[in-house]
Amino acid sequence: MTGGGTPDEIAALQAGIAVCRLCRDAPARAGDVLPHAPRPVAVLSRTARILIAGQAPGLRVHESGLPFNDASGDRLRLWLDVSREEFYDPSKFAIVPMGFCFPGYDAHGSDLPPRRECAPLWRARVIAAMPQVELVLAIGQYAQAWHLGAAKSASMTETVRDWRRHLGRNERPAVLPLPHPSWRNTGWLKRNPWFEVEVLPELRKRVKTLTD
Repeated sequence: MTGGGTPDEIAALQAGIAVCRLCRDAPARAGDVLPHAPRPVAVLSRTARILIAGQAPGLRVHESGLPFNDASGDRLRLWLDVSREEFYDPSKFAIVPMGFCFPGYDAHGSDLPPRRECAPLWRARVIAAMPQVELVLAIGQYAQAWHLGAAKSASMTETVRDWRRHLGRNERPAVLPLPHPSWRNTGWLKRNPWFEVEVLPELRKRVKTLTD
């Protein structure tokens, strides 16, 4: 297996992300200040061949500092068919959301979108430091927009439904679009049974191949 960035490069990026306070000190939109103390959450790796590209930490993840340490993570691990130990092994999975900090809630009690400051500052550098990644799991519309660009469809549903085309593109790393594993998407999963029938077997096959 070919490694990615040097240990020093990965460590420097990880340390830089950990102390980043851009959304607090220089928000992209005037007055749009993070409503709590920043706590960036990301797991970089120089050996993992799978990158989990999510949206942003939720409150429980913000409190624990552990990505996907919630019900969404339980469902995601079920989709991947991996244990918690395997999931949190940085030699197997890198976990880098579009926004590193919990963005807070909107007026309806839903998580706000990922902060605008993170991706422009960090994402290209992080991806460049992990050239060994062979598969990106693009979870939700924000990660899909960044990793698929113009290939993304107008809706998340259509983007995920078109998963075969995205995987079949002659590009590296391959990108597999997924819905967010949040409990809020339980209705979506019931309305789209093809996801569990068609996508999950392919997802699990690739995860097993890339983590063995």
